[in-house]
Amino acid sequence: MILKKYCLLCFGLFCFLNITAQNKEGKTIDSLKTEKLQEVLVSPLYINNNSQDIPASIGVLSRKELLQNNTTDISTVMNTVSGVYMQSSNFTTTRISIRGIGARTPYGTNKIRAFYGSIPLTSGNSETVIDDIDLENLSQIEIIKGPLSSVYGAGLGGAILISPELSKKIGESAGINTVVGSYGLLKNTINYSLNEKEGSLNLSYHKLETDGWRENSNYNREGITLAGELFKKKNSKLTYFSNYTYLKAYIPSSINKTTFDNNPQAGAPTWVASKGFKEYKSTLAGLAYDFKINENLNNSTSIFINYKDSNEPRPFDILRQYTFASGARTQFSGNFKIAAVENQFIAGIEYFTDHYKGNTFQNLYPQNNGQGSLQGDQLTETGQKRHFYNIFSQIRTLLFEEFEIQAGLNYNKTQFELENYNLNSTQRYSYDDIFSPQLSLLFKPNEQQTVYFSASRGFSLPATEETLTSSGTINSDIKPENGYNFEIGGKFYFFNKRLYTELSVYRMEIKDLLVAKRVGDDQYVGVNAGRTFHEGIEISLNHNWPINSFFILNSCISGSLGNYEFKEFVDSGNNFSGNKLTGVPANKANAGITLNTDAGIYLSGDFQFVDKIPLNDANTAFTDSYKIINLKTGYRFEILPRLNAHLSAGVNNLTDEKYTSLILPNAVAVGAASPRYYYPGLPTNFYGLVSLNYLF
Repeated sequence: MILKKYCLLCFGLFCFLNITAQNKEGKTIDSLKTEKLQEVLVSPLYINNNSQDIPASIGVLSRKELLQNNTTDISTVMNTVSGVYMQSSNFTTTRISIRGIGARTPYGTNKIRAFYGSIPLTSGNSETVIDDIDLENLSQIEIIKGPLSSVYGAGLGGAILISPELSKKIGESAGINTVVGSYGLLKNTINYSLNEKEGSLNLSYHKLETDGWRENSNYNREGITLAGELFKKKNSKLTYFSNYTYLKAYIPSSINKTTFDNNPQAGAPTWVASKGFKEYKSTLAGLAYDFKINENLNNSTSIFINYKDSNEPRPFDILRQYTFASGARTQFSGNFKIAAVENQFIAGIEYFTDHYKGNTFQNLYPQNNGQGSLQGDQLTETGQKRHFYNIFSQIRTLLFEEFEIQAGLNYNKTQFELENYNLNSTQRYSYDDIFSPQLSLLFKPNEQQTVYFSASRGFSLPATEETLTSSGTINSDIKPENGYNFEIGGKFYFFNKRLYTELSVYRMEIKDLLVAKRVGDDQYVGVNAGRTFHEGIEISLNHNWPINSFFILNSCISGSLGNYEFKEFVDSGNNFSGNKLTGVPANKANAGITLNTDAGIYLSGDFQFVDKIPLNDANTAFTDSYKIINLKTGYRFEILPRLNAHLSAGVNNLTDEKYTSLILPNAVAVGAASPRYYYPGLPTNFYGLVSLNYLF
């Protein structure tokens, strides 16, 4: 029944896909030369880098797909992946859930690990932020769905692997890009790249700003990215990458249903009066050395640092936070034979340490004559040090030419130390050892078809606020969430590789569910309150149809049909067992179509459907389902020899759909006011892009 319903929902829809070809000098531009779909390659940190040979559901977004809209909002692109739902408001308040995991997080993203190159983007506080890295500096994003990757920590929701853009062609190039759009949107990017035999360099600067369409929603971000390779030899290379970001974003916050229906551009009154905002400086940097020891053994070792200094004036206080993280990772990979049976393996260790310090101060904005936030006396001061290490291994055994087994194991040990300066106390605590196994079977009858089955266990560590009692001391009763995932799927090429299809069916049950109970304006206490159940079907199709020598039509489908619910959940005497899981749509579909021409002109349209979302655990309030249509047209051409140009224009939310782009799950009503669940999404908005690229 679930499969039948899903097929009725998805078929007949199309989604965006770009095709690349070559210009006269062999440089990559968009055109029509390729008729077959390219095989999808993934990070070299897997045992094998062909997506079709990996017994897991992995969503891969290429550089062209990342830049398919207006190059400013990553959530639009992330939501094209089945099973993934990214909510976003004003660029800076976001939440990512994968197969319903992480949907109930009050603010931000947790239960998912993310990496930029080999640098973890997930803090020791279990928070993940990926949206302040400029899309134009990325070559690919891979989304591993569910706890199927022992190599990346076996997170319950999965892992997000972000690859920085590196020069691939010998020579120099430089480019400038400008995007202008509705509500004061302006983005300027300058980039330079150099690639020689022994090394490469990629340097990029961007500045993004918008007035916003809601009250108190001005946004300003600028950043510098440096990445490349050094000492390139036949058997070794050193990769370096760094990113600096400065951000200041005003926060309109959430609104209630009445305001959402009648005046969605309004901000929350207290946030508008205090001119609340988020401001931070963030620096991350790393080195990775890859070395081929011999024909059967390789090593990859990396070190990293990640620093963030943030200031967030809010109506109820002013929060200052400092975080410094560092760590290292080394892994060996290779192959060997036992009794003529081929085996490949990965084994290694990852160490991570995170030092956090946070202060809150009075916000005296009512006494500041309408000038916004004003810092008063200090209220609290806390610090936390968190250390963990993962020991991981994975092996692939080719029993027959058509059949293989993959198995993995991740071991995690986490310790942390809490300093409460108000109580003049220091506490130390560690979680029990966590073992996360994984077993997969893969059957490949030919080069174009793959069927797999996998079983895996994952875990999710509590965030800082979930580890504390209401008095600010460590709650020794809190435990990490854990769960088992079972999945069966297939990956298939059809029609001489012009159609590629992926299908997966999964079932996961999570135990020791972490629930953040709100006990103050920004204070939550964590409890392990029950179990949740996640099951669903995901499908994606990519199709490439050459109509004639001038036109080619590209289309794709991605969609998911899910059932996410509380299996056992009693909170404050209320029994929510059997209710729909808060904060995530059960059903989602994306679709679109692109018409390319040999003259460099293209036209594309994409469509997104999101089902209704439960706003609270009691299921007494839901958002409305919504449908978004986006259109874009562009022209790529050569102005002069070696000087290429790209002009494009687009409209998002063509039908001016009123929708909720982010919700605050389980919002609490204050006094006689209604709960403020809603962050309204952008109405119809336009943009234009001009890009110039010179090849030296």
